[in-house]
Amino acid sequence: MTIERRRNLVDSKVEAWKPPVHIRAVTRRQQILSWVRRCFDLQFGSIWSDLRTVLRTTQGRVLDVGCGAQPFRDLVLVGSEYIGIDTVDARDHFGYEVPGTRYFSGSTWPVEDGSVDLVICTEVMEHVLEPKNLLAEAYRTLRPGGRLLLTVPFAARWHFIPYDYWRYTPSGLQFLLETAGFESVAVYGRGNETTVACYKVMALMLPFLYPTAQGRGAALIRRALGLFMAPFFVCLAIISNLSLRYSQGGDDCLGYTSIATKPLKTSDLPLHDN
Repeated sequence: MTIERRRNLVDSKVEAWKPPVHIRAVTRRQQILSWVRRCFDLQFGSIWSDLRTVLRTTQGRVLDVGCGAQPFRDLVLVGSEYIGIDTVDARDHFGYEVPGTRYFSGSTWPVEDGSVDLVICTEVMEHVLEPKNLLAEAYRTLRPGGRLLLTVPFAARWHFIPYDYWRYTPSGLQFLLETAGFESVAVYGRGNETTVACYKVMALMLPFLYPTAQGRGAALIRRALGLFMAPFFVCLAIISNLSLRYSQGGDDCLGYTSIATKPLKTSDLPLHDN
């Protein structure tokens, strides 16, 4: 049985349009481009803001799980140690291969027990089939009293097809984190209904402003239409960034940032399924 006029999404293997992959902003030009991207890429910009708030008060060893291009590395305080890890499939699945990253296979991270002060895990959990294993590894590698900061999308398209599996709610995040042994769980929404509405309209415009269509003619047509849309795109970006700045987070938001703590007393460690 089929439903007329609609394709079976199980057969989808790739995205019709992909944004450019992130890079670590090292040069002055890259830093300017990163700032511009944060203004228009609402998901990235809102995550950057939350991580900057936490990292500027964090000393010690910082573990970046699923670090990709390590775009948040330079937010780590001078004198602290940054460790980036990612799966061996990062290049094939997500387009990232960065020198200095610890690549691993399986579910066990190449990090010692109780050796990390802060684990950051940004926009990774939706790509993990067994999130309880990821959270168990975060718990294992954190020192007692260490913190986990993770972000997940909510109002976001299906991306990195077919490796995008889940969307989480505050209730779901609280359950998963407390089941993994964490305490003092807090979940913060990034943006509100206004942010999401702007984000969705901007997403419709992006394939015209940044066309990836094959064929020169199609790309030129898209760019011409994109030039017409550009002023509206900028206006929506301004409105959405204002809503991010002054919103306390709504029931409909771009995504969630969650912070949880490993208890100081950890005699009863949660079981880890390998």
